[in-house]
Amino acid sequence: MKAAPSESRSDGAAIWRMPRLGFGGGAIGNLYAAVSDDVAGQTVAAALHAGFGYFDTAPHYGFGLSETRLGRALAGQADVIVSSKVGRLLVPNRAGPGARHGFVDAAPFEPVFDYGYDAVMRSHAASLERLGRDRIDILLAHDLGRRTHGDQHPARLRDFFEGGYRAMRELRDSGAVGAIGLGVNEYEVCEEALAHGDFDVFLLAGRYTLLEQTALDRFLPLCAKRGVRIIIGGPFNSGALVESFGAVRSRHYDYHPAPPEIVDRVRRLEAVCAAHGVPLPAAALHFPLAHPAVASVIPGLGDPDQVEQAVAWMATEIPDALWDDLRTEGLLHPDAPTPRARVAA
Repeated sequence: MKAAPSESRSDGAAIWRMPRLGFGGGAIGNLYAAVSDDVAGQTVAAALHAGFGYFDTAPHYGFGLSETRLGRALAGQADVIVSSKVGRLLVPNRAGPGARHGFVDAAPFEPVFDYGYDAVMRSHAASLERLGRDRIDILLAHDLGRRTHGDQHPARLRDFFEGGYRAMRELRDSGAVGAIGLGVNEYEVCEEALAHGDFDVFLLAGRYTLLEQTALDRFLPLCAKRGVRIIIGGPFNSGALVESFGAVRSRHYDYHPAPPEIVDRVRRLEAVCAAHGVPLPAAALHFPLAHPAVASVIPGLGDPDQVEQAVAWMATEIPDALWDDLRTEGLLHPDAPTPRARVAA
């Protein structure tokens, strides 16, 4: 599952044959629930033991907590791919225990959006220090887009292209990072970005899954044409597509309680999977990887059992008839490629 360098693009940015299954680092930053340092370390150790070769994190995840824990757990692991993000600076504050921005008992910092040149350079340097590494392989501009910024989106995007994007290009051109892109929850801003800049990869969370595939209409074909790779985050759509990552079933979608139409669609997906003896989460992990632009899928993993379960789901054989039945039931986009008779390694 380890990655290996392949050919370089003409602009010198390294392109990897990414591992099919990667590690999403939000949970070890105490996303929605506190995780101890020991459990976080054991989780990353379990992933390394299972052969994971790609780990994603961000300053925003626990306000430095995820990066710090990941860096400690990856000490001495020079052959893994690590991605992190820019776009927020961490400003010290006196916050006590509790939940802030979805993170529980996180580090005493406040994340402040800043997509300027100096902010991106400072954020990159701070991430290197927290991670204890001399290189971040993939650097992503975090949470650009209208869903996050509303009416401020045009100004944020302008700030990025007038400053932060230039900083990321300089870091890539100097070899300080291997590849650059966006890490976002909406594909529309990636389409905008491709009209103005040169990117290697997009980390797209929740927008190309068994529940929604509208990215197939324009965005994924555009990426395939441009040679841009896609990392799929949020493959379970905030829990809607996973039966249990703990004791309680999640019925959330896109970070909020799932509306009735989503609950109904999940039940229909479950029924087809059950008819073929396949766990729904296994189908959810396999599905996006069939698209030629998709390089990796990275579920968020918060304890060693979740790592073991994700590996087992990836090793599940999915019969071709399951995908055929999903398409017949109108649960797959007509143009969605499916992983025909393939078992994940």
